[in-house]
Amino acid sequence: MTTGYNKPVPVPQVESDFYWEKCKEHELWLRYDNDAQQAYFYPRDISPITFSRNTTWIKASGKATLYTYAIVHRPFHPGFVGDVPFVTAMVELEEGPIMPTNIVMDDPTPEKLQIGMALEVVFEDITDDISLPKFQPV
Repeated sequence: MTTGYNKPVPVPQVESDFYWEKCKEHELWLRYDNDAQQAYFYPRDISPITFSRNTTWIKASGKATLYTYAIVHRPFHPGFVGDVPFVTAMVELEEGPIMPTNIVMDDPTPEKLQIGMALEVVFEDITDDISLPKFQPV
């Protein structure tokens, strides 16, 4: 187990086990609504688009653009005190869904972050079982 991680850790559910297994392999996978022919996030069996269970998994490219962001200077949890400033963001994946995440960069400033900028997925291994998908500028 990765030691020293004192932040909240996601708790996989049956519907998201595959997602977390693939993140551990440093791959980003999305649920796909076969009826709407559209990917969605977060991973769940019932599509939020058509409310159908006619869904499958697709491997994402790992490419995204910055949709919106905030630079955090006052941490909301004691585990993040040493990380400030850091960037919370919503990114639009190449496949269409918008996903909450963090942007990985040194010394984040508004001048370094532009809405629409190209990003790519990177993974932070936080435990032996959980790797978090985050994004960095291309």
